[in-house]
Amino acid sequence: MKPDDPLPRALAEALDEFGRHLRAERDLSPHTVRNYLADLADLFAYAARVGITGPGSIDVELLRGWLARQHALGRARSTLARRTAAARAFTAYAHRRGLLGEDPGRLLGTPRRTRPLPRVMRQDEATALLDAVVPADPVGFRDRAVLELLYATGIRVSELCGLDVDDLDRDRAAVRVLGKGGKERVVPVGAPALRAVDAWLTAGRPALAGEHSGPALFLGSRGGRLHPTSARRLVHARIAEAGDDLPDLGPHGLRHTAATHLLEGGADLRSVQEILGHASLQTTQLYTQVSAERLKHVHRQAHPRA
Repeated sequence: MKPDDPLPRALAEALDEFGRHLRAERDLSPHTVRNYLADLADLFAYAARVGITGPGSIDVELLRGWLARQHALGRARSTLARRTAAARAFTAYAHRRGLLGEDPGRLLGTPRRTRPLPRVMRQDEATALLDAVVPADPVGFRDRAVLELLYATGIRVSELCGLDVDDLDRDRAAVRVLGKGGKERVVPVGAPALRAVDAWLTAGRPALAGEHSGPALFLGSRGGRLHPTSARRLVHARIAEAGDDLPDLGPHGLRHTAATHLLEGGADLRSVQEILGHASLQTTQLYTQVSAERLKHVHRQAHPRA
């Protein structure tokens, strides 16, 4: 089989069926589904090259051979971990469907991911960024509100762009967020962010709103719901405008920053987990390492015998 040849019919059908399963039953994000299907397409192409034409012949030797090839090609550990997860998800599904007599994915080890500590702003840098955005037009009011809300809540950029006007509860000083897997959570919002959003709704949104705006809280320049790509672009642009000394972070960097500052301010780990919408406490624990590293850096700079 050549690299551009189509997959054998049985493998192509299995890939299509698994894609429908992921979308309809697993409730995974479109991004995760795309990655899983791309990983499995690569696995099935590898299987076809060694003479396998259907999912029933996939075994642990094939899976290990495929992953060994990925390693030899220099794939990152995070990529290897995701591809292992994709293979496991498929073999478990195929075993339940009766396409595989046994589940070979259970015999695979999982490559350990090395997660670098995320870059974050200091508290004075975050303040400098927000103070630098002085609204002079509708886009300015929007950008100030976007930055204030991202930093105040630590929500994901996709969650921010999915907000509707009614999701903001001023009486409770909170915002209702629809997170990963369709899970809803309520996140506290501070007074500065509420004021910035109110200013946007009063002096900014009406000027951009049009027939395609619907209930969206944040709008793009053409009046439709603000797209995550546009939100990332505006965050990078506003940080660049605020000063050369500020780290170039996107919306996820502001999420990291918010979590780190919460912990530095005395918030407990479980509360930060709930605010961020992390399914696992282990994910949130990363920010304790960020805080510890920052303290070490301050100690080395300030203590005469560090």
